[in-house]
Amino acid sequence: MTDGWRAYALLLGAMAIWGVNLSAVKVLTGALDVLTVAAVRMVVAAIALTVLLFLRRERLPVLRARDLLGLTACALFMVYGNQILFAGGLSRTTATNGALIMSLGPLVSTLLAALVFREALGARRLAGVIIGFAGVALVILNRPGAQLGGGSVGDLLILTSLVCFASGGIAVQKLSKAFTVLQISVVIHVIGSVLLVLHAALSPGARLADLTEASVTTWSLILYSGVLATALAAMVWNLSIARLGLARTAMGFYWVPIFGVGFAVAFMGEAVTAWHLVGLVGVIVGSRLGFARRGTG
Repeated sequence: MTDGWRAYALLLGAMAIWGVNLSAVKVLTGALDVLTVAAVRMVVAAIALTVLLFLRRERLPVLRARDLLGLTACALFMVYGNQILFAGGLSRTTATNGALIMSLGPLVSTLLAALVFREALGARRLAGVIIGFAGVALVILNRPGAQLGGGSVGDLLILTSLVCFASGGIAVQKLSKAFTVLQISVVIHVIGSVLLVLHAALSPGARLADLTEASVTTWSLILYSGVLATALAAMVWNLSIARLGLARTAMGFYWVPIFGVGFAVAFMGEAVTAWHLVGLVGVIVGSRLGFARRGTG
């Protein structure tokens, strides 16, 4: 397997973990408040990444003021800002609206990459973005209970969280020239988790003390979400950005709801319709076109 295809395979594996994580986080937010869930997930992720750093015998980077500023900005956008805005937005709009807005990730990332790195969009890649989004829309809108709501502040917050995450990806692509992906992941998650814990501690709505009474099931989901979905999958995401570029990596977003629906079908009894299959074909075709090399088309 070539390095390129290995990178794609790792990315799809991370998207599968994120797809399952949608259900895990949904259960967690039923047991704990949103801010506590966000903070504890990031703390667990930061610990897991730090342990992995030492197991791989890598060292924390020696940071100049400029490097620290860049990594802090990345943490503010990709971890802290993304988590706060997404949680706040999802509480103000429907899950269907949120999922559809998040599916705009490849388009936002492609446009940002074109603006910052002057990457050629190409008709083939743009077609992939559009076809992939159409496929995801079919899958999401044909899920049981799917309901679109009117435009709201919540939708705007989720869209802003998406821009924050993509902006962090821009920073990762630049920082990967000076640091390893694991070093970047450790530093931004440590900074992001500290900011989230401080936010939760100062917020009247957060109940961090509830963690002391959390069940074994809740802690198991926290560990899955923090170690696998947040630490491991986020590191693979950053690695993909370093190897493939932000625009091509972002096409992986389309697979998150596909894996999420697949998990729901396999373990939660949801039915598969013909529209789901049509949507899956759209995602496959769109991803194939979107993963095209820069400048093709």
